[in-house]
Amino acid sequence: MIGVVGGGIAGLAAAYRLQQRGHEVQVFEASEQVGGLAAVYETAGDPLEKFYHHLSKSEQTIVELAAELGLGDAVEWRIGENAYYVDGVVHPMDKPWEILAFPHLGVYDKFRLGMLTLDIDVRGGIPKFDTYERLEDFEDVPIREFVVEHTTNNVYETFFEPLLEAKFGERAEDVSAAWLLGRIKFRGERDILRGELLGYLDGGFGQLLDALVDAVGRENITTGARVRELSTSDGTVDSLAVTTADGTTEHAVDRAVVAAMPNVLEALTGYECAIDFQGTICSVVSMDEPLTETYWLNVADEAPFGALIEHTNFVPSKRYGGEHLLYIAKYVQSVEDQYWRQDNDEIRETWLAGIEDLFPDFDRSSVNWVQTARNPRTAPIYERGYLDMVVPYDLGNEVAEGVYYAGMASRAQYPERSLNGGVVAGYACADLIAGE
Repeated sequence: MIGVVGGGIAGLAAAYRLQQRGHEVQVFEASEQVGGLAAVYETAGDPLEKFYHHLSKSEQTIVELAAELGLGDAVEWRIGENAYYVDGVVHPMDKPWEILAFPHLGVYDKFRLGMLTLDIDVRGGIPKFDTYERLEDFEDVPIREFVVEHTTNNVYETFFEPLLEAKFGERAEDVSAAWLLGRIKFRGERDILRGELLGYLDGGFGQLLDALVDAVGRENITTGARVRELSTSDGTVDSLAVTTADGTTEHAVDRAVVAAMPNVLEALTGYECAIDFQGTICSVVSMDEPLTETYWLNVADEAPFGALIEHTNFVPSKRYGGEHLLYIAKYVQSVEDQYWRQDNDEIRETWLAGIEDLFPDFDRSSVNWVQTARNPRTAPIYERGYLDMVVPYDLGNEVAEGVYYAGMASRAQYPERSLNGGVVAGYACADLIAGE
């Protein structure tokens, strides 16, 4: 039997693929609900993910999985409108004329920024189209140095710096230029006259999890099951000790896939991952009326959050019983962060007061409910040298034969962590086990 530690999308994808290859699999999930960061809330209509999710056009593996599971028709591609809040004004940033009208960048700034997003290097006055092909070439380049050299100082300070600080906080300048280039490629599919194309599932990603659970078989998934120990014999994995409400049981395995955060891998095997992770406080606010007209609003302001993601400006509010749903997220680099230490009532007050500061006409009486989720490890900090720190899929040399890793610190979650990356990592481990 193959034991899978973790019932998030990576673990479920690994189990699904292994079963397709004829292997017996058992998934052990420590919490009472599968899905990990893709777990959902109930609304007045469709369920909604606790942490915001969408797909980029570059993410095809998860789209293919959805089709295999009978959900191909549920995958929708919609325009995810973006805007930038600066000095009290919301500036749409999707259409060419909107970008040209952005008053905080000059014409030359916009030209250099535009060339970078098109993967064209115009340094020296001669366009080059292959400079940015290999992300590895920029892995050790500081992000500020790269942006200033390849665009302008004003592009960095006005456009990128607020975004980096919102995402990485005090670690922003540790991030590599490779991450930025990778993110541009990852999120590069646009309709030139409308904006960015993003994907979502009609009914939410929860139904993809449900379909995976059905495909794997509920009898092959145990929730409320924490793996306490991974044992080896003669350099090969041979058992997992799993604790449930009924006690601790030894499960004989001939392979083990750890589809969890690297701290779980370290606790079970002693393998130390050098990648630093940051946490997220993510709230969903239900309102009677929309707050803005955009999906993703980057906030260059002294607000307690760096972005407002208005889900129902992307997916119609009628799917949620008419509720207008807004994500408010804050990345934290330490559990000592002042916001992390606030309880949910305090966070609600902090968020709503922050919205009132940005939008004086905001009426709190329009708020129906606020739900807040937290996780101390939601995203890696993609610092310089990151690719040297990723955890291999096959840990036969590092830990023991038969131990594999499909968690957030795998290569599939670079340059941006995603549900698609989870599926890719799960598949990669399954294919190695199957000898493919």
